[in-house]
Amino acid sequence: MTLSTEKSTARPLSTNRIPQEAFDWYDEYAHGDIDRRTFLSRLGTLSVTGLTLSVVAGALTPNYALAEQVSFNDPDITATYVEYDAPHGHGKARGYLVIPKNVTPNNKAATVLVAHENRGLNPYIEDVARRLAKAGFIAFAPDALFPLGGYPGNDDEGRAMQKTLDGNKIEGDFMDAATLLKNHELSTGKVGMVGFCYGGYLTNALAAAMPDTIHAGAPFYGTPAKSNIDNIKAPLQLHFAELDKRVNDTWPEYEKVLKANKVDYTAYVYAKANHGFHNDSTARYDEKNAELAWDRTVAFFKKTLNA
Repeated sequence: MTLSTEKSTARPLSTNRIPQEAFDWYDEYAHGDIDRRTFLSRLGTLSVTGLTLSVVAGALTPNYALAEQVSFNDPDITATYVEYDAPHGHGKARGYLVIPKNVTPNNKAATVLVAHENRGLNPYIEDVARRLAKAGFIAFAPDALFPLGGYPGNDDEGRAMQKTLDGNKIEGDFMDAATLLKNHELSTGKVGMVGFCYGGYLTNALAAAMPDTIHAGAPFYGTPAKSNIDNIKAPLQLHFAELDKRVNDTWPEYEKVLKANKVDYTAYVYAKANHGFHNDSTARYDEKNAELAWDRTVAFFKKTLNA
């Protein structure tokens, strides 16, 4: 096990002047601990020369025009929306499937299940799936909001919608997606999983619930599984943000269990990074740390899934 703290470059001038309290309040808001009115009210108490309430709020709110690193028209990939049976979840589910163009029945590829945050399948997560396909993996990103019509186009509404769903059924939808990937005609049968925030929790949860299906897990700032942790067999690469106290407080006990069960894991803590630092659509994005974490993730999957 390796636990290290990476040095971070400063945020861009437009965002590095935002006080840490604002990031902490946004985290509370994004996870439903406070409502939007309270969040904006707190922002209004900040006194930062040259930054208005609207500027700060706008910097913290996702702008998905910034999140596309791989075009859906990229000639190296084919991206489609696929419905699938989800008997362990909502019965029917839907996700974003991205396949490298060079993958054929005679040239199969390992697969990676991508788990979104607590607001549905937004453009950032779709872009993550495309990045994985560019790296040579079949990637599939389910949308937990499909039973309610799918991601609505904005995070506030998506967050409210996801809160109304049965968490066990969401987990079931993702479990059935993992099975779909394992059995896909173009799959080698190896399944990795990466997730962010709530998706990080899902990554931990599926590694515990499906030890014979999930072959590698890379949770980003995710809390531990609620049950079956002793069943985890897959190697894990865990990514934490130094300033993310809420999630980091859950790590020591989780680590004890992983050590006791001799799970092969590596944990990284990224200095001065906030929860959500990999999401390139908000001011929480930390480019240097995000790229380092992503390079590590891709290398981890290549090592564990292509062996």
